[in-house]
Amino acid sequence: MEREKDHFLFVHFAGESKEGEQVYFAVSKDGMHWEDLHGQRPVLRSCIGEKGVRDPFILRSELDGNFYIIATDLRIASGKGWEVAQHAGSTDLVIWRSGDLVNWSAPWAVNGKVEGAGCVWAPEAIYDPEQGAYLVFWASCVKEEGEREPKQRIYCAYTKNFEDFSGPEKYIERDHHVIDTTIVEQNGMFYRFSKDETTKNIRMDRGRSLRGAFEEIPSACLQDMSGVEGPAAFWLPKAQMWCLLVDRFAQGLGYLPLLCRDLDSGAFCVADAGQYDMGRVLKRHGSVLAITQKEYETLRERFG
Repeated sequence: MEREKDHFLFVHFAGESKEGEQVYFAVSKDGMHWEDLHGQRPVLRSCIGEKGVRDPFILRSELDGNFYIIATDLRIASGKGWEVAQHAGSTDLVIWRSGDLVNWSAPWAVNGKVEGAGCVWAPEAIYDPEQGAYLVFWASCVKEEGEREPKQRIYCAYTKNFEDFSGPEKYIERDHHVIDTTIVEQNGMFYRFSKDETTKNIRMDRGRSLRGAFEEIPSACLQDMSGVEGPAAFWLPKAQMWCLLVDRFAQGLGYLPLLCRDLDSGAFCVADAGQYDMGRVLKRHGSVLAITQKEYETLRERFG
C-alpha cells in the first residue's frame, strides 16, 4: 500500500532575471517550510519557443502514472514587454514528462489553437471523472466580434496523454478580465480560484461538475487582498486545513500562505510570519504537488 502523500514538491519560476523564467524545485515536509533544491538553480530549462517558461503546473496523472509539468511559453527577460506578450505572444504550452520526478523528458510544445488569441498563459489541468480525461485550461486574450477591446478569458481542452488535445472551448467568461485559474476537488465538489485582472485579487467559486454551473463563494480575506495572482491550493493533511498560496506580484514579495479549514466557508486567514518559511529563492507563480516521503527523499538525494 502506498504511503500517505504528506510531503510536498513546489515547482515555480523566480522572476524576470536572466535565469528566473525557468522551472525551480523546492520540497517541504509540511507544506509551510520550504527547502530550495539544485543549489537554488533551475531544474528544468526550456530550449524551445521563447526559451523561457513561467507559471509551471505539476500533476500526477491518474491515467498513466506519469508526472507532467505544463507551463507558459514566455520570457519577459528577453525584453519583449507585457503589451506584446499579451496581444502578440506565444500561444504554445510547454510540457515535460517524468516517471519518477527526477528524470525528465525534453520539453515539447502544444498550441492552444484559440482563434485570434494573443497568448496562452498559466495552463493547468485537473482530472475530469465524467470525461475520463484531463481538463486543461489557460487564459487567452481574444477580441471577439462586436468588442472594442480584446479580453482575457479562460479556455479549455481535453487530453489523456498531454500530446493530443481536443479543440479548445471557452471555459470561464466574466464581465472583467480573468486569468490564473486553479482548481481543486474535495468530496465531489470542485473549487476554482481565479485572478480578477481588473481588481487584481482572487475570486473563488464552486461546482459539482467541471463543465457545469459554478456559484461564487464570498471571502472577505480574498476580496480585501489586492495585488496578488497565481493562486495555488493544496490540502495539508498534518494540519487538517487548506493552504492557498497567492503571489504578491505587485510588491515583488513572492508567495504568501493563506489558511482555511473549510473551503465552503471562504474563511481564509493570513498565516503568521512564524508559521512559514518560503525558502531563499523568490517563488513566483507555480504549483504544489503532494508526494510521499520516499519521493521527497529521492528528490533531496538527486537535487539536494
